[in-house]
Amino acid sequence: MHVIGTAGHVDHGKSTLIEALTNTHPDRLSEERERGMSIVIGFAWLELPTGEEIGIVDVPGHRDFIENMLSGIGGIDAALFVVAADEGVMPQTKEHLAILDLLEIPGGVVALTKTDLIDDPDWLDLVELDLRETLENTVLEDAPIVRVSGKTGEGLEELQHALGNTLSARPQRPNLGRPRLSVDRAFTVSGFGTVITGTLLDGELRVGDKVVILPSEQEGRVRGLQTHKRKEDVAIPGSRTAVNISGVDVGQIQRGDVIAHPGDYAPTLRLDVRFRLLPDVAKPLTHNIKAKLFLGADEVMARIRLLGADVLSPGEEGWLQLEVPEPVVALRGDHYILRRPSPSETLGGGVVLDPKPKYRHKRFNKDVLARLEALAGGNPIDILQQIIRGAGAGQWSDILVLSSLEETIAAQSLTKLLQKGVAVAIGPENAPNKLVAYAPYWQNLKKELIAKVETYHRTYPLRFGIPREELKSQSRLSGSVFEIALRTLIREEHLLQKGPVIAFPAHKISFTPDQQAQVDALLKKFQAALYQPPTIKECHQTVGEEIYNALVGLEELIPISAEVVFSRSAYEQMVAETKNWLRNNETISVSQVRDLFDSSRRYALAFLEHLDSKGITVRVGDVRYLKITA
Repeated sequence: MHVIGTAGHVDHGKSTLIEALTNTHPDRLSEERERGMSIVIGFAWLELPTGEEIGIVDVPGHRDFIENMLSGIGGIDAALFVVAADEGVMPQTKEHLAILDLLEIPGGVVALTKTDLIDDPDWLDLVELDLRETLENTVLEDAPIVRVSGKTGEGLEELQHALGNTLSARPQRPNLGRPRLSVDRAFTVSGFGTVITGTLLDGELRVGDKVVILPSEQEGRVRGLQTHKRKEDVAIPGSRTAVNISGVDVGQIQRGDVIAHPGDYAPTLRLDVRFRLLPDVAKPLTHNIKAKLFLGADEVMARIRLLGADVLSPGEEGWLQLEVPEPVVALRGDHYILRRPSPSETLGGGVVLDPKPKYRHKRFNKDVLARLEALAGGNPIDILQQIIRGAGAGQWSDILVLSSLEETIAAQSLTKLLQKGVAVAIGPENAPNKLVAYAPYWQNLKKELIAKVETYHRTYPLRFGIPREELKSQSRLSGSVFEIALRTLIREEHLLQKGPVIAFPAHKISFTPDQQAQVDALLKKFQAALYQPPTIKECHQTVGEEIYNALVGLEELIPISAEVVFSRSAYEQMVAETKNWLRNNETISVSQVRDLFDSSRRYALAFLEHLDSKGITVRVGDVRYLKITA
């Protein structure tokens, strides 16, 4: 299914032409009907002579509403470029044409409208000649020009055939299995609830699908789907789609939000882009200015960071890094437009190269500029290499989304990068959650994790290792990358995990002579009072927390509560004798434990509660039974 979009100067007959073609007037606001011009985008559909049903997006032409035009023109397969025969090429004619060119809309058809107002055929020839000169070196350079009248119907059949011929050369939108729909309208329908509309890209939506609204992360479910007011169970890529969503209030959705499957896309606050400044802008583009960014149906202010140059002159191209205060959703290859907010002016536009750069780039970094050049080149292997390099490491499903490559082509490119040693992959070959990493980054990452463990051992020689969560926090890696990197280092025997800590396999706790003397003195106190030993607090006061914790780690001391700790030999003896007592006497009380070990109630109670927590005994009233296990 294809979608076309109208473009052209105000009052050149776009909406009238659409109504003549489709019997549907796209202006939906009473104000639009009264003023005789479109203010917001409208929609209609048409069955071509080829039998294909196409969607039509009708956009405003007036300068005051050109930003509404930008919210609807993205995602179309061809343009229906409208020029009135009685006026010819006008200011918004050129501006709309420049926007179509920047968005790289793949051609279209030019409708020379209002021919019923012209009696002189020579005048039409002159207008068409001027129009043809205007179209030179643009995406519409080779577009057919069809003379039509929305009022008399003259040329409508020829126009439909021209649209059919143009669209027949357009491939259907690819189904990448990752649907996204940029919302251009959201409203409520009585009895149904929230409905949003937009052009569906990159995948199918099905009734019952769980969806997420980005960037707000609101979750809902597809309750119903319509294409051209026809109910559908499945909406296909490239179709104008209305989605009835349950679980989400219309007030939670804004124009420009993206509807997608959970986990498929992530919003970003930074974009690396290729940019072309229009030749007729008022002044050159300089670093660090602000402009309105139009991306899909979204509109947000952006700070422009000019890379590799101090200034761009009108007509020049360059690299930009765009920073936005509110998250946007973008993919590599998406087109965008920048407009100066005041005085209003279309500056230019281009294509997104990296939708999620990690860092704010140094403006004249040669490696950054070379990477952007490679991303703009179009070679799938180079593109994938630069995406992996920019990500450092990530799950294959995420790398695939960032690359915007078709899955088969991406997989073939990855195989070549793996063979060349440029990238590494850890995990099952076809698993979407396998880790893919840039080889130099991966080696450095492993070295850094090992170095962090080494530093921890050097800083805390009396500890068995760094807590796993502390190592993860220090690494600043995503959960999946950290887990896979750590598992790899453990498998390669660079590190080992012992309980909650990570350590070198050869690491052993050893005391200095002075520390050993303190340890010996403390252990003598435990030996002298086996069943009423020093408390944990007294241990800390005697040898300090580090040495105490080391003794616990070495299992020389066994803490059984927040206050009570026993030597290993005393603890093992108490457990054995208590079990033996219970086998012979069935129950045991706190006082009996106290008397059995010539201890005190504080130690006896803590010991029995510890046995309960270990599942050795079970309490019934004031006594304990030996817990029977299968």
